[in-house]
Order: sequence, then C-alpha cells, then structure tokens
Amino acid sequence: MAISPLVLSVHLLIFIVDAVSVYYDLFLIDLGNTGFGGKFKFLTVWNICFQAVYFGLCVISDLYGNEKTPLEHARRSVLLKVRDFLHTTVAFPMGMFVVVTFWILYAVDRELVYPKSLDSIIPSWLNHVLHTTVMPFLLVDKLLVYHHHPRKHVGILGAGGVALIYISWILFIAYYDNFWVYPILQILQTSERVVFIFVCFMFFASIYILGESITAFLWPFSQQRKRVFMHVNRNEKMWSFGF
Repeated sequence: MAISPLVLSVHLLIFIVDAVSVYYDLFLIDLGNTGFGGKFKFLTVWNICFQAVYFGLCVISDLYGNEKTPLEHARRSVLLKVRDFLHTTVAFPMGMFVVVTFWILYAVDRELVYPKSLDSIIPSWLNHVLHTTVMPFLLVDKLLVYHHHPRKHVGILGAGGVALIYISWILFIAYYDNFWVYPILQILQTSERVVFIFVCFMFFASIYILGESITAFLWPFSQQRKRVFMHVNRNEKMWSFGF
C-alpha cells in the first residue's frame, strides 16, 4: 500500500520540529553546571530525543517500509515492526507521561518541576515543544497510521522496562552525586519518595493500555480482525494437541 503524501508530510514536519528542538536545547541552551549526567538526567530530554528518532524512523518507513493495511499487519516489514513496537512501548507512553506529569506538577507548584528562573533561559516555544506538543503529535500519528500492538503483557513489560531504566538512572545520580533530578524528590521524605516513584512507574506502564485503547477506538475493524485471528490460532493449537 502506497503511503499517503499527507502522512509523509506530517511525519516530516514533526521530525523537523523535534530535531530542531533537540539541537536548540542541547547546544544553544546554557543551564550552567548541570553536574553528573548533564541534561540527560532529565526525562524531558530523553523524551524529545527519542521523539525525534521515532518520527525520523516514521519518515524512513513512509518512504521505504511498504506500509500495509491493518488487516495485513502480519506481513509488515521489519522496519514497520520496529516502528510499531517503539511507538507502542516507548514513544507513546514516555511522551504522554512527560506531558501529563509536567503540567500536573506545574499546576500544583511550578517550582517542583520547572522553576520560574528557567523562563529567562528557555524560550516559551521550546518549553511547549518539550512539554505540550508531544501529545497532539502522537495522537495525530495514531489517527493517521495504524500501529500494531504486541500482546498486552509484552507491551506492558516493554513500557515498564523503559520506566525502570530511567528510575534506576535518577536513583544512581542521587547516590553518586547526592543530587535529586527533580525538586519534588528532594522535599519528599524517603517513604513518600518511594510511593511517589512507584505511582509514577505504574502510571507510565499503564499508559501502554491507554495507547492500545485509543488504537482500538480509532481502528475498530482492525482490532476485531485481530481478535478473530487470535481465536482461530488458539483453536488450531488445541486441535494440534488432540483436543
């Protein structure tokens, strides 16, 4: 199936916006001495870098991936399988987590996540690319392109694994450099900090289910076909064992 020029144009535009933002943030924004890990201690930086890589991959798959219809997902190329797996387990969960948690904490007390002093350092447009436009970009991508989800336990483990890697990273920074990446972690007591991190971990992993539900809503026929296919496969396996 030939890719729509609209899909390619949207992916290319988003890639350019994210790539320019990555360059601007990493090379033109001076935060002074950021200590161990530099800017890569922040999940926002992880996220915008990954979003740029992901949408760059989308552009490549639009051009060379030989896009299939939702009913032909089993015949996807390796490139499309990688794109869909990264979308469902990393790009969507991480992007949505960054946007939702940032603006919730910002509404409660911006000093906990984005001190007012940063307003004179980080341009408003960059702040919104980092913390706002990620969500509509991902939702538009879901609307325009069908992304096949892996089995639920695989998807949840994938998203949870990404969250665990980042949690381990900020805990290591706290141990090695005696510095908590986010001010909210600094002011919490140890028990409160454990609960906060656990809730964030569960929320991150659960966003995979949200993404799967959105895909089912936007592409209902493909999900019905997937359930029928899995049911037929299960019956075939039962018959092969003599049931």
